[in-house]
Amino acid sequence: MVRDLQIAKRAEDIGFYAGFVGAAFMFGRTLTSVFWGVVADRYGRKPVIITSILAVIIFNALFGLSRTFWMAITTRVLLGLFSGLLGPVKAYASEVCRKEHQALGLSLVSTSRGIGFIVGPAIGGLLAQPAEKYPNIFSEESLFGRFPYFLPCLCISVIAVLAFIACFWLPETLHFHGELKLDDGAVDNLESFENCSVIGNSGKTDGWSSVSKMSLLKNWPLFSTIIIYCIFSFNDTAYSEIFSLWAESSVKYGGLSFSSQDVGAVLAITGIGLFVFQLFVYPYLDKALGPVASSRMAAIMSIPVLACYSFMSNFSGFVLMLILTCASLMKNILSITIITGLNILQNNAVAQNQRALANGISVTAMSIFKAVAPAVGGTMLSWAQKRKASFLPGVQMVFFLLNVGCFLGLLLTFKPFLALPRKAT
Repeated sequence: MVRDLQIAKRAEDIGFYAGFVGAAFMFGRTLTSVFWGVVADRYGRKPVIITSILAVIIFNALFGLSRTFWMAITTRVLLGLFSGLLGPVKAYASEVCRKEHQALGLSLVSTSRGIGFIVGPAIGGLLAQPAEKYPNIFSEESLFGRFPYFLPCLCISVIAVLAFIACFWLPETLHFHGELKLDDGAVDNLESFENCSVIGNSGKTDGWSSVSKMSLLKNWPLFSTIIIYCIFSFNDTAYSEIFSLWAESSVKYGGLSFSSQDVGAVLAITGIGLFVFQLFVYPYLDKALGPVASSRMAAIMSIPVLACYSFMSNFSGFVLMLILTCASLMKNILSITIITGLNILQNNAVAQNQRALANGISVTAMSIFKAVAPAVGGTMLSWAQKRKASFLPGVQMVFFLLNVGCFLGLLLTFKPFLALPRKAT
């Protein structure tokens, strides 16, 4: 799309400008995530979820109709401003499930986002420029011929319409009954707050003060988890930006010379595998290891997986497609394992009436990192492809730097940096 908008003067500069398009959404979301969290804690999760999905329907379609680089940037920023979905949804997932099913609920949130990040580019790869790919169906003079990126965006907006309709049957999970009612796990995890009077499900009364006096800013179990979450989110977003650009770039630049259809096929297969893993494997993994140990294990395993990418240009044909698909599936499974574990720790660190706000703070911080990550990833790939050096030449440097970020995140999951709520393991 950036190539066709003719903003880049050279092919090597496409990644640079594409990074800013990717960052625009995260920039917009950074500005309003805390606001949407406050709204969700005050008026309920459901109104914010419905509003956010309505924004997807409108601004995603307008993005597909962009004729200039700046229109593309503007529609992405507006989508980010009205995207209050992630924080309230994570709070909702932990509230709608019983304690023993919390890992499954939050893993489904991570799965849906992970599948979105994978199936979304797959839809883009298969449906973008339909007049060129499917001339027997779409003509150059048709709407989809004049706006070659509108069809995949329209497809996503139609899916969002279905989600918008389904939301009217969602039960609200935030209820106001004059006094705050917490489950026993949440009560135990609030031991650092003093003098709060709260009644848990067991019927016991704990001597604490009003929940309104609790300070999230003093909650180190929450903020230590958010910092680690931001580092891994930055790394994953940079990887996602680099992956498609690298796979489609020429072999002479260290890429794979894949078509957008090839990349779309790889990501679609990865999405299916990711869904199966999160639905049938992750809940048992979390039960066996807990969120911290499973996240550490996934971070350790991510390092050799990332290292193997820079050597894939030595293969071709079916072998290359098989290796790339397996590596993509493994990398995304490991990423989702890390993110889901951190989401569980975040929700366990706060009370229900602060959960959407806490997730809003988390989304704001994460969005700042994710806003920078696509630009950094695209720029880093462009720099590496032009770089001539004997030490880690070409794209080897890119994947080495991604591994540095992964290793840093791994180190921070250990004490004394990471503080755990009493019931988190």
